[in-house]
Amino acid sequence: MGKENIELGKEPLTLEIAKKLASKTILSINKEALRRVSESRSLVEKKVAENKPVYGINTGFGVNASISIPGKELKKLQVNIIRSHATGFGNPLSAEESRLLLSLRLFTLLNGHTGVSSELCLALKDLYHSEIIPLIPEKGSVGASGDLAPLAHLGLSLIGEGSVFLDGKKIEAKAALKKKGLKPYVLKEKEGLGLINGTQAMLSVGSLALYEALELFFKANKVAALSFEALRGNVDELNPLIHKARKQIGQIESAKDILGQLQGSSLLSKKTKRRFLQDPYSLRCAPQVHGASFDFLNFCKTIVERELNASTDNPLVFSKEGLILSGGNFHGEPLAISFDTAAIAVSEFASISERRLELLLNPHFSGLTPFLAINPGLESGYMGFQYLSASLVNENKVLSSPASVDSIPGNGGIEDHVSMGMTSARKLKQIVYNVKVALVLEAISAAQAITLGKLSHKLGKGTKKTFDLIREEVTPLTGDRIISEDVQKGLIFINKL
Repeated sequence: MGKENIELGKEPLTLEIAKKLASKTILSINKEALRRVSESRSLVEKKVAENKPVYGINTGFGVNASISIPGKELKKLQVNIIRSHATGFGNPLSAEESRLLLSLRLFTLLNGHTGVSSELCLALKDLYHSEIIPLIPEKGSVGASGDLAPLAHLGLSLIGEGSVFLDGKKIEAKAALKKKGLKPYVLKEKEGLGLINGTQAMLSVGSLALYEALELFFKANKVAALSFEALRGNVDELNPLIHKARKQIGQIESAKDILGQLQGSSLLSKKTKRRFLQDPYSLRCAPQVHGASFDFLNFCKTIVERELNASTDNPLVFSKEGLILSGGNFHGEPLAISFDTAAIAVSEFASISERRLELLLNPHFSGLTPFLAINPGLESGYMGFQYLSASLVNENKVLSSPASVDSIPGNGGIEDHVSMGMTSARKLKQIVYNVKVALVLEAISAAQAITLGKLSHKLGKGTKKTFDLIREEVTPLTGDRIISEDVQKGLIFINKL
């Protein structure tokens, strides 16, 4: 099956399309979008010829905006802002994140409000197809005036400076461009600023994390259903009448999903003996908790998809009106608050999962051996899983503290309120990973409980599939072993689920 061709500038972007852009795909550029770019570029060139002060074209930046730059220095001005703002530090963004960042910045330029040339857009498209991965450090953005530092590192790759990755190896950008038959791009007036003013770095990291967070809702439901089987849960609490009575959409969806996984299970028989008349909250209220998180993740998706299609530059060029207007669309507050909200929401999948894990490992609740060991006392079984899960939940609690409520002014007081949106995105990314591990721990333990209880032949159609997927990667525990290896194998399972 060939790669999908995505035509940028024709249709609005969605979170699903963003995920595809992060992979290796084929880009084309809509002709109407290029026309918009050319029209806005013509207005920029007109302003350059008039030699009147226009921010970002013939003035300094930030607190230096009152300083006029002579015509012969305008192109150097654009190179200087790329070099001077490439102050990123830390681990590089992943190849997926860097690729998405590049394509999102290109899409923004194609809105026709940045004032760059069509040549710059085509150069970005060629860079994407070259499979050169810009080396973009993850730290350095405060999320206002755009993601200046990360986007500046993208700009370096385009003009043949700094470092990039090619075939998995770090090399100089100039050498990589030459290997791929590309020339370093020569920036025109406003194009340096046009590359770095925007929210595309936090948007690329946060979008991919949010995409995974939404997937984790369905995975959490499947894992919870397996715990229902292992603990002989009371399925009456999944009855649609209960959930429709509350009218919360996510809750209704979660209950329906969990109950759907249990279709064909012996739990649906009235003859089946229950562990409890009323289950502990981590089972009984799973739809209420999972569903609340899902609702807020979907709200965040709405905000993110608006931003995927936004023009986030300063100044913005409006060719039809003949205006170049300074504003603050680069401010990352919508994304910062959204990613902070998503961090809280997705953390709850791990928080309630850890409690179900405790039920599975505790003989007073499971009716099985302590920690699901074969020879308790001599063996500790999956005792260590609860420690790991608790540590992940604790870390998530710390990481869920919102970054968006903080602001550290910069640029001589001109940038006196910032969003810290990149910090929000990076936190969300780590939390999502922690949640995946927590669900792995619950799923492996539920499978072990099902094996010990000799229940595998009584499972529902959906839970049997989940159980079998686990057993493809993790064999039943027959004695103490290095269970961190089970966790690594479980991550293969959770990615398939």
